[in-house]
Amino acid sequence: MGMTIAEKILAAHSGKAQVSPGDYVWCKVDATSGHMLGALDRLGVKKVWDPARVFVVEDHLTPAPTVEAANAAREMRRLVEKFGIVNFFELGRHGILHQVFPENGMIAPGELIAMGDSHSTSGGVFNACVTNAAIDALYILAFGELWFRVPQSVRVVLDGRLPEWCVGKDVILFVAGQLGTEFGLYKSIEYTGPVAKQMTLAQRWTIANMGVEVGAKFALFEHDEKVDEFLEGRVNRPYTPVSPDPDAAYEATYRFDLSDLEPMVAFPNDPGNVHPVTDAERAQIPVDQAFLGSCTNARLEDLQVAATILQGRQVHPRVRMLVSPASQSVYREAMKAGWLEVLADAGCVVEHSTCGPCFGGHLGVLGDDEVCISSSNRNFQGRMGSPRASVYLASPATVAASALAGHIVDPRRFLAT
Repeated sequence: MGMTIAEKILAAHSGKAQVSPGDYVWCKVDATSGHMLGALDRLGVKKVWDPARVFVVEDHLTPAPTVEAANAAREMRRLVEKFGIVNFFELGRHGILHQVFPENGMIAPGELIAMGDSHSTSGGVFNACVTNAAIDALYILAFGELWFRVPQSVRVVLDGRLPEWCVGKDVILFVAGQLGTEFGLYKSIEYTGPVAKQMTLAQRWTIANMGVEVGAKFALFEHDEKVDEFLEGRVNRPYTPVSPDPDAAYEATYRFDLSDLEPMVAFPNDPGNVHPVTDAERAQIPVDQAFLGSCTNARLEDLQVAATILQGRQVHPRVRMLVSPASQSVYREAMKAGWLEVLADAGCVVEHSTCGPCFGGHLGVLGDDEVCISSSNRNFQGRMGSPRASVYLASPATVAASALAGHIVDPRRFLAT
């Protein structure tokens, strides 16, 4: 019997010719993050399995907003030096983990990578199995391998043609709204179909990033020239793209014709509580904060569409709009293009590349009863600050348009003019 993408990658990394869902396999891992270096040190381990394949970034509490955070960063620098870590991206100088690591060649098609952050599924956009290993990343740091239970695979076929001004964020919110946030629980989701091919790499990246929001172990796309274009000059090792066999077995196949899709909004407090933006606009939901950032939707084209909407306009006086590019590379490109100037002129606060506002850590924490429209990935109660605040998830275009209007609105009214 044929195998799915995930099955092929797990088989290759376990040295087996064939694996099936439910099998337990030990796999060699191609790379990991350094989240668990402190625990490794406390256990008395003297070295990591391969210092060149451990990537470490400071992106959540940087620059440090508290003494405790500063001491934690200081300790991380000590551990990086002790273990001889080659790839260390300090103090947010490079950006957010799930953007910075691929920018620096960590992920390539056909690879198996397990890290210590929940949104590691982002890497599936590169036709690789990338997942969150949580505390098990400690074992990878020491030995370079880990056990996996081979997941069931499901296919999400995206048919039709994506309408103008609808993007990957609208697609994943629509899918989560239709299927719920548990349809991919410990499964490998393969996104395919005409719309998957039509989307830019950045739009696919958003969908892979939010794989964990629907429970996925892996969130995968097939390889194409858009992947190669991004990886050119970044990945200097040979890689082998992986496609599913024609007779691969899937637990389920879901098909959606997206030809009539409209911008979508996830209402509090669940990424699956999704409604068309026209419903939100009719409800006249006021906005206190608009956030364009996070590892989900702060790439170059996200900043560009926000600048297109905000060009020559002003953010509503009641709204504070925060912009945090996904990486310093994205920041510099947006600066060269003039988009950051447009955003600043419109009244946005352009921050450095940070996870801070997304997880309610700093640089944009919500107060009681405030409402935020966010391009990030989670709107759980208390996620961005006060448990009495409300977070709505939407595309960068909807975020920017809502910041202008002072309430959640359909961005197409601005993009058409």
